[in-house]
Amino acid sequence: MTAVLPSLVLTLLCLLRAGAEVPVQLDFDTKKFAGMWHIMAAVSNCPVFLSMKDKMTSSATAISFTPEGHMAMETVLPLPEECKKIMMLFQHGGQAGHYIGTEKGEKRDLRVMDTDYEHYAIVYTQQKDSQEPSTMLQLYTRNQDMSPQLLQKFKKLFHSVGLTEDMLVVLPHSGECQKGGGIRVLSVWGCSSGTQHLQCGPCSSLFSL
Repeated sequence: MTAVLPSLVLTLLCLLRAGAEVPVQLDFDTKKFAGMWHIMAAVSNCPVFLSMKDKMTSSATAISFTPEGHMAMETVLPLPEECKKIMMLFQHGGQAGHYIGTEKGEKRDLRVMDTDYEHYAIVYTQQKDSQEPSTMLQLYTRNQDMSPQLLQKFKKLFHSVGLTEDMLVVLPHSGECQKGGGIRVLSVWGCSSGTQHLQCGPCSSLFSL
């Protein structure tokens, strides 16, 4: 996979310069991608994300797919007061690996850019709302482990979409919710009244504070 990444970065750079869409993983396989992932790092130009990233910790996300090809995500967030589960549904975007979420007039464009299914995935999200759009890349791993080589892969890809290292956060582990007890389930998209979390703010994220 290490030989594939440089060509992926070059391809992405050429596509972006030409004004084309961000590519997705070739021959994306939903069955292989489904299951538990840990969000270990993220980078974004969202102002809210940048102001809060130093307080974030990692979270676990279970991904599944509906018979229609839509992506369902259940993320357990270890917040200071309690563990909360956010359930989200992204509609199939017309291509395997490309999904679209819409809530309260805001559109989220999600693309699985690169994955080997067994160890890591790099997920691109663009939030489009009435304000200026924001871009985020997230690094998923199957285990709560991230090698220096994997982090370097992540950096190459986020540099290619114009994001910089000062926008990066490597998320520390948080084991408060690993046992699954005492979890309160929020509504779809998780935006209930009084919830102070980036998922419910102007920029999408799947991290706890």
